[in-house]
Formats: sequence, C-alpha cells, structure tokens
Amino acid sequence: MGAVTDDEVIRKRLLIDGDGAGDDRRINLLVKSFIKWYSQYQRMLSTLSQCEFSMGKTLLVYDMNLREMENYEKIYKEIECSIAGAHEKIAECKKQILQAKRIRKNRQEYDALAKVIQHHPDRHETLKELEALGKELEHLSHIKESVEDKLELRRKQFHVLLSTIHELQ
Repeated sequence: MGAVTDDEVIRKRLLIDGDGAGDDRRINLLVKSFIKWYSQYQRMLSTLSQCEFSMGKTLLVYDMNLREMENYEKIYKEIECSIAGAHEKIAECKKQILQAKRIRKNRQEYDALAKVIQHHPDRHETLKELEALGKELEHLSHIKESVEDKLELRRKQFHVLLSTIHELQ
C-alpha cells in the first residue's frame, strides 16, 4: 500500500460528504457528542463503582458490627457466668470462714478446758486419794465410836459417882 495522496483524501471526503452539505461537520459533532457522552458514561460508571464500593464497605462494616455484637454478647454471657461463679465461690468461702471460726472457737475452749484439767490430778490418783480418805474416815469413825463408848462409860461412871456422892451427903 502506498502513500495516500491529497486527491484520494478529497475524493473520499466527497464520497462521504455526498453533495457537500456539511455531513462531515455533523459526523464530527456526532463523534464529539459521542466522546462527550462516553466520558460522562465513564464518569457515571466510576461514580457507580464508587457507590458500589461504598455500599460494599458499608455492608462489610454492618456484618462486622453484627459479628462484634455477637462476640460482645458471648463475652457478656461469659462474664455473667464468671460473676455467678465468683458469687458461689464467695458464698463457699464465707461458709469455710464460719466453719474455721467455729473450729478456732472450739479449739480455744478445748485449750482452756485442757489447762483447767491439767491443774487437777488425774482420775486414778483421785480414786486412790478417795480410797485413802475413805479408809481414814472409816478409821476415824471407829475411833469416834470408841471415844463415844468411852465417853458414855465415863458418863455412867460420873453419874454413879455423883449419885454416890449424893447418897453420901
């Protein structure tokens, strides 16, 4: 293919333009309108793309917020369970403290009683002492009876003596 000459270009323009009524200008206007429309179309597509991106972003944020709410509800329930468990542990610890106080009080009373008991002799020694005291008491009661018998005898003798003295007078 060779170089295109000016004549051929003019011929083609005349063929396209027809009778030369300005169809070329109309085509140029149409092409300019089409280019203008196309650029506006591209801007509209870009704007639509930005809107779609913004909507997609909003939907993703919405989904993320829903998941976060579910996560927070899960955490809230776990915290509630932890609080309930802590209350149960506190109640159990209070019971243990009361029991420990009762045990401590009982031990203190036991120690006080043990000190009192240690001051007293044990049962075996006490029984020995009681037995010894019983024997001594029995011995003393025999002595008392013997003294009373002697006293009674002396009274009688004194009475006889007094009656004899009285008779003598």
